[in-house]
Amino acid sequence: MSDETTSSLNPSQENVSVEQFADMALDVGVFLLASGAHCGRVFSNIKRLADRWGFPIHINPTFTGLTITVRDGKQSERTVTRYQDAPPHSVHLAILTLFSRLSWQVLEDRLPFDLVKQRIEEIKAKANYSFWLVALAVGAACASLCMLAGGDARNALCTFVAAFTGSVLRIGILKMRFNPMISFVVAAFVTTLIAGIDTIWHIGTSPEATLATAVLYLIPGVPLINSVIDLIEGYLASALSRGLFAAFILLCIASGMTLAITLLGIENF
Repeated sequence: MSDETTSSLNPSQENVSVEQFADMALDVGVFLLASGAHCGRVFSNIKRLADRWGFPIHINPTFTGLTITVRDGKQSERTVTRYQDAPPHSVHLAILTLFSRLSWQVLEDRLPFDLVKQRIEEIKAKANYSFWLVALAVGAACASLCMLAGGDARNALCTFVAAFTGSVLRIGILKMRFNPMISFVVAAFVTTLIAGIDTIWHIGTSPEATLATAVLYLIPGVPLINSVIDLIEGYLASALSRGLFAAFILLCIASGMTLAITLLGIENF
């Protein structure tokens, strides 16, 4: 779905060309998409920037890229259209918060264009979450879920080891630039293989909880949630793309788990 808005604010006296604003807005939009923003959030952030300088805009966000058309508020016949593919998706909710705050500050405090571009580059330059910190957090989260599912401390420890190892392996595969779907299959297989040892050796009071919760870190929660939000807000093409992407990830997880369970000979899972 495409959205269009015309700024109700008077254009600023600052000399910002249509081309300059289009390039900046496109840069912000694709980075938001790659960081896990749903289409409505991308539009609202770009809209606030457009209102600051009085540019009517028309955008068409998709799962893989963004098209934006900017019209000169003074010369309506002068328009600029840009398209850019989004980089590989890497969810970073802190980035979304920083961009949202910046867009409000730009609109309310009337920040100059050069300063806004500088702030954008500063946000983009922020380091991603630490490789090992993510793996430790994944292991701890899955271990906690195991205990909530009825497992004891030994089951939780097995879950932690399985999820931690699978997470490290998946990130390592992604760093080697293999297809992301391969990383999900391999991570699900290795995680289930390690968690399955709990079931075979009957460690703890609820080994089945280990097997069920160790792979939950692979569930594509953000694409699934964004798919529903996009569907509600009317971005049908993006909603369908995100939904199919998430469904295929679930299929990859199921394939890896099935292979590991079959290899271990677990029949009553």
